[in-house]
Amino acid sequence: MIDKLLPAPVVTSEAFDDAPVSAMFPEEWALVSGAVPKRQKEFGTVRRCARSALSELGIAPAPLLPGPGREPLWPAGIVGAMTHCAGYRAAAVARSADVRTLGLDAEPHLPVDDPGVIDLITLPEERTQLRRLAGAQPEVCWDRLVFSAKESVYKAWYPLTHRWLGFEDALLTLDPSNATFTARLLVPGPVVDGRELTEFTGRWLVGAGLVVTAIVDTV
Repeated sequence: MIDKLLPAPVVTSEAFDDAPVSAMFPEEWALVSGAVPKRQKEFGTVRRCARSALSELGIAPAPLLPGPGREPLWPAGIVGAMTHCAGYRAAAVARSADVRTLGLDAEPHLPVDDPGVIDLITLPEERTQLRRLAGAQPEVCWDRLVFSAKESVYKAWYPLTHRWLGFEDALLTLDPSNATFTARLLVPGPVVDGRELTEFTGRWLVGAGLVVTAIVDTV
């Protein structure tokens, strides 16, 4: 699925079932040895996906450990993102000479069933947009799509800033005509190549019971 969202120079890998936990490196297993089996499997399988993608860039298999912000620590010269949800794991990687940052998120294509959650993850302008889109295309779970897109925004933001970004710190505009979105930052953005980054753009797709969103910021 995600190869449709993230073309070259980004390399992707995905899985719809889990690998044996024995596929993990000892350093990875140490992080989840006390977790429930579900967590162990998703942790290990998404890293198997990442190593598969990295191998296409000539990167030898190695442990993929989380950093202080729980972000994946990629090999030198590599940027990437990982995601997992029920029944799906995926990773995307690229060389930092080609891509500044990546964001990737997958969610079950189901409505967010708690109105309180919608209020937490969206701004008033976004809720107005959601109502309009739901009236025009009710087959799409637009609230879940917004949640996923904001997760992708955060994953693209954090490697550039190493700062928290709240749901309220980016205003999403969805374009259903071409399955794209724009996230306008409402807080000071990172300075990249001498200019402040003020927004991210991304794409989405719906299929196989999933909604998947992705951002790639090329050099």
